[in-house]
Amino acid sequence: MSAELDRLVVEIKGCRICVDHPLGKPLPHEPRPVVVPSSRARILIAGQAPGTRVHLSGAPFTDASGDRLRDWLGVSPEAFYDPEKFAIVPMGFCFPGQDAKGGDLPPRRECALAWRARLMGLMPQIDVVLAIGQYAQRWHMGAARGSSLTDTVADWRSVWARSSGPHVLPLPHPSWRNTGWIKRNPWFEMELLPFLRTEIQSRLS
Repeated sequence: MSAELDRLVVEIKGCRICVDHPLGKPLPHEPRPVVVPSSRARILIAGQAPGTRVHLSGAPFTDASGDRLRDWLGVSPEAFYDPEKFAIVPMGFCFPGQDAKGGDLPPRRECALAWRARLMGLMPQIDVVLAIGQYAQRWHMGAARGSSLTDTVADWRSVWARSSGPHVLPLPHPSWRNTGWIKRNPWFEMELLPFLRTEIQSRLS
């Protein structure tokens, strides 16, 4: 990484905004930011926020969602965790906690406000952003989003073609809870995933 990006990562790893100066209720546990920026990778994985397993491991996508995402991309764990190949910067860097039903809360708002523009400014080499879920799509796509996640992902060809700066490809979250969504939308596996794998391989080769 560049020296400036290294310094910013040190700042992020020590971040306590959501505990000491939260927007709303404070984070219910000690912060553990999980983020892998890169000054060389051409592909950015922009996810939501760490889950419980990632919070414990300190590494992104060390769970079933990560297994599915790597299958979508057609890459090995070794390639996925190589910061020369992939930058992994979620919208929220810390596990946000769970709601009353046991589901993960949304990413903390503090992260994107404090860090995202600075991080993106130090990664000008990124030319593909995989915007996973509505929070990443809102930040990276703005008005180009559809009225729902399904509408946004279904419009992936147009989103890719009209992206200014890095190409953006919207994706659903790879959670196994979305298996039903994938079955209801067969074009995702038949059309979007082959395109995704081709674009990934062209940048890794």
